[in-house]
Amino acid sequence: MKEFELKYGCNPNQKPSRIFMHDGSDLPIEILNGRPGYINFLDAFNSWQLVKEIKEQLDLPCVASFKHVSPTSAAVGIPLSEKLKKACFVDDIEGLDDSPLACAYARARGTDRMCSFGDWVALSDVCDKTTALLIQREVSDGVIAPGYDDAALEILKSKRKGSYNIVKIDPSYVPDPVERKQVFGITFEQGRNNFEINRELLSEIVTENKDLPEGAVRDLIIALITLKYTQSNSVCFAYDGQAIGVGAGQQSRIHCTRLAGSKADTWFLRQSDKVLNLPFRDDIRRPDRDNVIDGYINQNEEDVCADGIWQKYFKTQPEPFTKEEQRAYLDTIDGVSLGSDAFFPFFDNIERAFRSGVKYIAEPGGSIRDDAVIECCNKHGIVMAFTKMRLFHH
Repeated sequence: MKEFELKYGCNPNQKPSRIFMHDGSDLPIEILNGRPGYINFLDAFNSWQLVKEIKEQLDLPCVASFKHVSPTSAAVGIPLSEKLKKACFVDDIEGLDDSPLACAYARARGTDRMCSFGDWVALSDVCDKTTALLIQREVSDGVIAPGYDDAALEILKSKRKGSYNIVKIDPSYVPDPVERKQVFGITFEQGRNNFEINRELLSEIVTENKDLPEGAVRDLIIALITLKYTQSNSVCFAYDGQAIGVGAGQQSRIHCTRLAGSKADTWFLRQSDKVLNLPFRDDIRRPDRDNVIDGYINQNEEDVCADGIWQKYFKTQPEPFTKEEQRAYLDTIDGVSLGSDAFFPFFDNIERAFRSGVKYIAEPGGSIRDDAVIECCNKHGIVMAFTKMRLFHH
């Protein structure tokens, strides 16, 4: 296939629209079902690069959930604890632990379930039946993978009344080393960001605490590769083999850290007994439960515990999850990793990260205030590595 005509571009008024290879060669994809759109393909190609790189570095299956050209999460195929299974709504799946790819999907899709609603999925490995069954029951726009076994393909083809977008990509495809795009009729050209993110990038530890365990190395690599495909400015929190909070596209780095930290906090709090034991009515569907859980934790648009409101969601009135209780729970969290796509200009980012259990940080360094940032890390016993590599993505 030399080109694929799209229904429209980013918006319905932007026509004509298509994807094609600049050199006239065949596209490295097959569209097995559906008709993906412009933004679908932006998500597909960015998310595929992310999972491919993490798989190459960690030798573990990887899955990413993408929305509006940034990841909501990325995760590798590590078995989930019973509490995490329940928090991700996958405690009913038989044989989940037998499929590392399905475990990676459960983690990635379960991290930030509100932002993943209507996502694009990228799989590093051939999609198996268990993974397809998980994807089938979530609201999603499409999936990209290097292949699908027969049972998985049939399951996915039945999704969205047969219109679900399924893309197969050639895993051996290597893009041109120079990339181009147009803005306002002007062509931009640059070398692709082929910088390899690996353990050696974490060798320059600048803090007093230099104890960087292998689990933290894994999580920092996941965070940094995730940032490589996240709209800048961006900060990523990672824990237990997955990105648990992504703060993307903010003009101020402290806002990135606050956003990512609040998402990480919510991820941890979803696994608390108080949230796991909420007495939901049987007719409340998963997406609605996500909204209610977020409201219960973050107390935003409505008080879901209030009289006249709780009856819409629960069998019995739940006790509020007070800020004091949440703080006490979060104070037990430790060992979280954090990556930043550029240097931290002020130590306030470290203070905010510490409140979410961050113990390990990787950032480029190079700020005139590096000394103050390092001093703040030393105060909290945080390990920080300077990568010397900025990871802006626009």
